[in-house]
Amino acid sequence: MSSDPLERLRAIIEVLPETHEKLSHGTPTWWGGKKTFAMFHEGGYDEGRVGVWIKAEDGAQQDLIASDPARYYRPKYVGPSGWVGVRLDGADWEAVRVLLVDGYRLVAPKRALKRLDGEGD
Repeated sequence: MSSDPLERLRAIIEVLPETHEKLSHGTPTWWGGKKTFAMFHEGGYDEGRVGVWIKAEDGAQQDLIASDPARYYRPKYVGPSGWVGVRLDGADWEAVRVLLVDGYRLVAPKRALKRLDGEGD
């Protein structure tokens, strides 16, 4: 697997049904259906540290930051909506994958979730 964090994110996300990537505000951003669930940042918002901002369930942001404030943070702009920032230097990529899938589940169309869960065509 690639050591490039952007390529690793793409590899995780590309297997999720009905996702697409495009640039938004100058950064790679992913949609599940018509809603955003993840944004890659090369460090311009976090003292030069590479990270991903992920849509999260209510309360998850606070719990993650409390559990590991060196890894998780409240990102600018979307943090007030509960999104969580994850620093990717030395990341636990399985934890990143779980957070990405959870974020995707919050926005994906029902038909895509059925496909993800093996219930669709």
